[in-house]
Amino acid sequence: MHKLIALYRRPENTEEFDRLYRETHLPLVMQMPNLRGVELNRVTGAPGSEPEYYLVAELHFDTREEMMEGISSDASRQAAKALNTFARGLVTMVFAQSEDAVEQGE
Repeated sequence: MHKLIALYRRPENTEEFDRLYRETHLPLVMQMPNLRGVELNRVTGAPGSEPEYYLVAELHFDTREEMMEGISSDASRQAAKALNTFARGLVTMVFAQSEDAVEQGE
């Protein structure tokens, strides 16, 4: 599985961020072609310090080619434009590929 992972730093107004994320950005993201699903992870802490991030969003695709097609789509451009209206400077995006985890004791 291939993923576009978006790491969001803590916004000044978390309630407003959450509302705009769910009402304007996420519906556009869900229209992206080839998207298999979205996983949202609310950051609740970090070992020994305050966490740098507030939210981690994972967009799942079957292949890298399908991911690149999805993020090149009109829906993706519209989602990015909406995101820029309330989260400019708060997000870092990376590509990732899932790998099998090592079992304990191996």
